[in-house]
Amino acid sequence: MKKLLSVGVLLSLLIATSIVQPSLANMQVYCKNKCKGRCLKMGYSDKCVKYCEICCQECKCVPTNMYENKHECPCYKDKKNSKGKPRCP
Repeated sequence: MKKLLSVGVLLSLLIATSIVQPSLANMQVYCKNKCKGRCLKMGYSDKCVKYCEICCQECKCVPTNMYENKHECPCYKDKKNSKGKPRCP
């Protein structure tokens, strides 16, 4: 009985990881594409893309325009650095 239970737990974990991994990969691709588009309008800075991707991973969204539409993603808009300035480009 214990052997069957441990096999069931192992199988559940295996299935869970196969479901979670693609969604994480999709989020990375989503963030990379959205941030490249957003930062391209700014002159495409590698630093912009780096910080945008960090914010995107945390917030699960990126506003569409560089200076407008931050209301589309309140988490992204509300993140501040230690000096109280916007953290996300």
